[in-house]
Amino acid sequence: MEQQGQGHWLNGLRDGYAEVGDVRLHYVEAGDGPLVVLLHGFPEFWYGWRQQIEPLAAAGFRVVAPDLRGYNLSSRPDGVDAYDIDALAADIRGLILERGAASAALVGHDWGGTVAWMTAMKHPEVVDRLVILNAAHPRKLTQGLHHPSQLQKSWYFFFFALPELPETVVRANDWHFFRHFLRDANPAYTRDEFDHYIEAWSQPGAATGMINYYRSSVRTPPKRAEAALRPIDAPTLVIWGQRDHYLGPELAEPDHDDVPHLDRVERLPDASHWVHHDEAERVTELIVDFVGPPL
Repeated sequence: MEQQGQGHWLNGLRDGYAEVGDVRLHYVEAGDGPLVVLLHGFPEFWYGWRQQIEPLAAAGFRVVAPDLRGYNLSSRPDGVDAYDIDALAADIRGLILERGAASAALVGHDWGGTVAWMTAMKHPEVVDRLVILNAAHPRKLTQGLHHPSQLQKSWYFFFFALPELPETVVRANDWHFFRHFLRDANPAYTRDEFDHYIEAWSQPGAATGMINYYRSSVRTPPKRAEAALRPIDAPTLVIWGQRDHYLGPELAEPDHDDVPHLDRVERLPDASHWVHHDEAERVTELIVDFVGPPL
């Protein structure tokens, strides 16, 4: 179903809405060819990939960048249980199939990377290749949270688990809290770019939907989360900005048993957590080279 959306913010992207299970996912789309799906992180939305969408399309790929459930123009279901990682992974499987593809190359940053990891585990048949940007493999993240240095970096995981208070805090002072998350990006985000972000954050229920990712994750018993992990079949590339203030560099490389087909970890020493913004051209080149020429 095609509807008016935000694709006009860039050069004529196609907007669409996919009915996937019990949610409706907004996405933008560009190009023709093999499907590449770009999954944004927190607190971004499809627009976080603004520097990759058109170059990837120009390289011969059909690019789909959705708003994850809870974000921007996608459905924002009530309740923490609606943001269980199994539901998030099922959304991406459903989106790939709804767009008429049997499978896709999956690219994810931050929370989008976590969803990409889990989609590749839960639904390997729809993931041809996997590219992860500054998102620790779930086992690595769990291990990291046992160390004080990573706990200090991840304090907001536990703040967001609180009821109601986080929503009040993030909305204050023109969304200062969320804008502060993006402070490390270089070059800095412009006022016009922030205006687009604020429009997305201001959608009714979006702040709660975004924060519910954290609430759901901290409610999941660690043993249950670990028991759900499976080796990933897809060839995998990890791209890592070494100046990440939220995730330590020791979390970049997954265990071989978890990702037996890891191609490599490409570390970009001057990039922050927002690696796809800081080194946009390099990230696009890495994706194109790894995903391979269109068939």
